[in-house]
Amino acid sequence: MNNILIKLYLFIYKKLFGSVSLARKLGVKIGEDCRLIGKVDFGSEPYLIEIGKHVSITTSSFVTHDGGVWVMRKENPKLDVIAPIKIGNNVFIGTGCIILPGTIIGNNVVIGAGSVVKGIIDSESIYAGIPARKVKELSDYKDQCLSQGLHLKGEANKKNLLCEMFNQ
Repeated sequence: MNNILIKLYLFIYKKLFGSVSLARKLGVKIGEDCRLIGKVDFGSEPYLIEIGKHVSITTSSFVTHDGGVWVMRKENPKLDVIAPIKIGNNVFIGTGCIILPGTIIGNNVVIGAGSVVKGIIDSESIYAGIPARKVKELSDYKDQCLSQGLHLKGEANKKNLLCEMFNQ
């Protein structure tokens, strides 16, 4: 019953004060101008997670411990492998990502949807995959987006423009 009450409390808190405020309440160090979209799971040690400024994270999970030590638990009952996670400034983490213990993501980074991220992620880069690998430089991605982009953000008639563009 106690677990249900805690989940209810967290749900209500998130609805009243927002996802970023809830993350801070859980102990996540999170900068200004961040957004958490969908279910962002900070795991069992949220106080070991640091997120910079202007970071957008969609439904993803942060794991600060290695659960695999379970198979050694009888021999080593107190063994834990735990490491913090640090996210730099101006980062986008796509939906369905898993950020593993000890990961450090630099500034100005895009992590592609569904990636499993571990280790040091270079600034000014795009990473994707399982495991996440560097796909390209941020400048190349920017050039690609500028040449292929539609420039419709905030357009009042966006739906009509898109339907017309794609013959819908």
